[in-house]
Amino acid sequence: MKTYLTLKPGTEAVFELVDRKSRFIAALRHVETEAEAEGFVDEVRALHHDARHHVPAWVLASGKERASDDGEPQRTSGLPSLDALRGAGLADVCAVTTRYFGGTLLGPGGLVRAYGGAVAGAVEEARSQGLVVEMRPVTRVACCIPYAWYDQVRRMAEDAGGKVVGQIFTDEVQLTCDFRAGEEEAFRTKVTELASGRDLCVAHGPRFAEF
Repeated sequence: MKTYLTLKPGTEAVFELVDRKSRFIAALRHVETEAEAEGFVDEVRALHHDARHHVPAWVLASGKERASDDGEPQRTSGLPSLDALRGAGLADVCAVTTRYFGGTLLGPGGLVRAYGGAVAGAVEEARSQGLVVEMRPVTRVACCIPYAWYDQVRRMAEDAGGKVVGQIFTDEVQLTCDFRAGEEEAFRTKVTELASGRDLCVAHGPRFAEF
């Protein structure tokens, strides 16, 4: 996986759809583990304790996926919810759709449209609020340099597409920068040339992060 989309950590999006008096309330949240996803499902169940169904679906960046129909007819709710997340290119997200039954049977096709539509609506709500971010492989580089080189090395990092994320001033300067994985090599080469062949940089990663 080169890049993927997710919700910003600590955020949540909610969308409600009504079909023949049945209410479908889809809640979407950033999660990074199965335990976090299960915890979110429990929260929604507690919040809407009087509802008939709470249909979960989640996709993790590790590739793990899970969905449940939670008492609805087979393949009418969990799978459409999961398909909505996949179709949006999302990972590390969990959707839980709560249904309050309105008294009219929707049939399998109606349920598929309602559950899939509710989750898709929650995704669009997240987009409209600016909560969807792109995660990509990022390499962090730390280098210790003399004070006299600080401005020059900082410009080198920025010219190579890096972002300065930290700096510590002691008897020298420790500069920490993030780069899109692979782009850090140009920066490291320039710093090594500046240091007459000494490698002053230590790279960590890559890891998935917002950039």
